[in-house]
Amino acid sequence: MPHVNAGRSPVRLAAVDRPDQPSLSPDLEDLYRGFEEALLVPLWTEIGDLMPPHPRSSAQSHRWDWNTLLGLAGRAGELVPVGRGGERRAIALANPSLGGKPYATPTLWAAIQYLMPGENAPEHRHTQNAFRFVVEGEGVWTVVERDPVPMRRGDFLPQPGLHWHAHRNAADTPMAWIDGLDIPFQYGVEAQFFDFGRDTLSEEEHATPDRSRSQRLWGHPGLAPVSQLRRHEGTPLLCYRWTDTDAALADQLALEREGHPGTIEPGHALVRYTDPTTAGDVLPTIRAQFHRIVPGVETAPYRETGSSVYQVFDGSGQVTVGDVSWQVTRGDLFVVPSWQPLSIRSEASGSDSDSGALDLFQFSDAPIFTKLNLFRSHTEEGGR
Repeated sequence: MPHVNAGRSPVRLAAVDRPDQPSLSPDLEDLYRGFEEALLVPLWTEIGDLMPPHPRSSAQSHRWDWNTLLGLAGRAGELVPVGRGGERRAIALANPSLGGKPYATPTLWAAIQYLMPGENAPEHRHTQNAFRFVVEGEGVWTVVERDPVPMRRGDFLPQPGLHWHAHRNAADTPMAWIDGLDIPFQYGVEAQFFDFGRDTLSEEEHATPDRSRSQRLWGHPGLAPVSQLRRHEGTPLLCYRWTDTDAALADQLALEREGHPGTIEPGHALVRYTDPTTAGDVLPTIRAQFHRIVPGVETAPYRETGSSVYQVFDGSGQVTVGDVSWQVTRGDLFVVPSWQPLSIRSEASGSDSDSGALDLFQFSDAPIFTKLNLFRSHTEEGGR
């Protein structure tokens, strides 16, 4: 059989002498060259990689130092315009195992975004689901569908796909926050769209209201505006205030001290941001949660399918992902790849944390895995 195209085929097959492989022979070699020419790959040569006994992530665990990120973002603020050239002064975390791509994990994008005083980031929209989380500062407003939404320390601001949005800094100092998006996922499945919007905001959108229209409608616990009860792709509440998150975490720990259930494990409070219309995840592809861990507590090793990015909001501690451990402090970010065990020891105190505990923001791709019936989790001790 001639194999005139084999040299140009991207398929390369090697016959190997192993108990789980066919016996070596000239006929087997000839068969493999035929497969190469026809662009075919037999499962028996690939099953170990394609169907492993458990997930093997192409990403690795890694930590980014917040002060380093902030310093480099500040230099970018002086050198890089925020206008249409680069669209956003956003600087993505690049996982060291993903070939230099601007991906924190194979499905999640995380970036520090930096806005100088008086700057406006122009309006656009995209199919990618997104959020902003503020670890420090205030004075920036995000304008979503022409609704100005203030951003303050500890606020979580989800951004469902295809919502027009812009940002503006009304303060006299720069401000940085983290962005999270499902860019790698949508890029991988080839489903993304992007549209440029207006170059400037209206005078009304330059207002600085204490509460957005979204919060006035949807920001009341357990109460929904009947006039707005329709299908929403993602949460209609555009800002989850730190004061509410902080109170919920504090109440869980207070209930535990009083002998009542409330925490996920001893000394570990956990809340999930939810869509007020469904009680499900805030975004179709992103789950967001907040942890508070009492000083001296070490969480039980926990693993799940899918990946997560964490940012330390307050406090300090030791994080262990698989065989790697780091010390973390306020602002630091770290990645937990799929099915890697995570445990966290809180070393926080009143000197480095307003709550006196280790506070961490987390986002993950869990909704994707849940919808596909691929989500699994395991805790070594107790349950989560």
